Amino acid sequence: MTASVKTSPAMEQAPVARVRLAEAYAKARAHLLSERTMEGCWAGELSSSALSTATAVCALTLVDPRRFAALISGGLRWLLERQSDDGGWGDTVKSFSNISTTMLCRAALTLGKETGAAPPEWAPMRLDKSLRRTEDYLERVAGGRDPGTLAQAIRARYGKDRTFSVPILLCSALAGLIDWREAPPLPFELACFPASAYKRMNLPVVSYALPALIALGILQHTKTELRIPLIYQLRQAAIPRALGKLESIQPVNGGFLEATPLVSFVTMSMAGAGLAAHPVVQKAVQFLEGAVRPDGSWPIDTNLSTWVTTLSINALADSGENFGDSAGASRRWLIDQQYRETHPFTSADPGGWSWSPLPGAVPDADDTSGALLAMRNLGVTTESSNAAKAGVSWLLDLQNKDGGWPTFCRGWGHLPFDRSSADISAHALRALAACTSHFHSASSLRPA
Repeated sequence: MTASVKTSPAMEQAPVARVRLAEAYAKARAHLLSERTMEGCWAGELSSSALSTATAVCALTLVDPRRFAALISGGLRWLLERQSDDGGWGDTVKSFSNISTTMLCRAALTLGKETGAAPPEWAPMRLDKSLRRTEDYLERVAGGRDPGTLAQAIRARYGKDRTFSVPILLCSALAGLIDWREAPPLPFELACFPASAYKRMNLPVVSYALPALIALGILQHTKTELRIPLIYQLRQAAIPRALGKLESIQPVNGGFLEATPLVSFVTMSMAGAGLAAHPVVQKAVQFLEGAVRPDGSWPIDTNLSTWVTTLSINALADSGENFGDSAGASRRWLIDQQYRETHPFTSADPGGWSWSPLPGAVPDADDTSGALLAMRNLGVTTESSNAAKAGVSWLLDLQNKDGGWPTFCRGWGHLPFDRSSADISAHALRALAACTSHFHSASSLRPA
């Protein structure tokens, strides 16, 4: 006697599942195509961020609390209304609270309270209550609420990488919440050397953080009052040249990496060092004014159009979409975003793509790989073939000696962000394979 065969509920409902999948796909496809602009691209933005809003508020407060009173008040209101039940803040409104963002929000609220820039409807007692909840949260996660304990918790969180620990600590010092000496030093004078030498210097910040190295380092120099005569004089003499370097790498719109936190850290450091009237600060302030949202908040980054466009094209192509006449507009838009000159910030060669068409972005491996795949999916033309050849050469030149790909700069490798990573390397391999299969022969795509 044979046992009867039982089918699972999933097997019995397979036809229903297929219908639902088809319906979901049709709706998603229609929505995605409806978001495509006349230029053939897709717009993209990040969510509002407590981290960005706090740093922007601190920067504008330190530059001129009266001039920017409305922006400061709007940012503080947004922060106060979005404090988590545990007393802290996460990077976004849907993120779990963390010590780093909470320290920055505490600095923003403290500066707002001291300068009288807090929203008028938030009476001092309510603001004090919010700060007490913040202190309680920090005590729980750091094991104490005294300045030294909190500073140690931040240093331990980031280890040798000072890209975030020093800005957070110096922001707190600017608000009078910790001692200046709690932040590890940043050798801003190293920025005076040629860019080609940076990867051999083992800088304590990642490759994209050169503006912060300069501005935060100068702030530390002015506040810690190092008085070893020769060293002090050498560093003092390096300030004009370092500021010249900072000015030379600032984008025309003032937005380093198009990123509010980086722009804000530079701005507050320059203001704290008595350089609020410097041209770098004035351009940075204009960027912050332009990046604020109607609800008073700031995002981490202002625009992700290139990244969102390549994701959309590649997703549609993988599901069998025929782009037809629209392929030309999207292809033209992508080719227009390819860098054709050496980038002033990272000294990257021409040929790569960044995440955004805005002037503060820089070329990177992930976006270049996505763009190469998208152009393959849009169909081969003479122009796209030439663009692909330049993009492949750019990717091959970025490859590290260990065989993997980093994000921005080849050969740094000192800190985790700059090292080769599996996801970016896999994306690069996929792009290279696609290009060698579709754009002429493999040999024609490799640099001479």
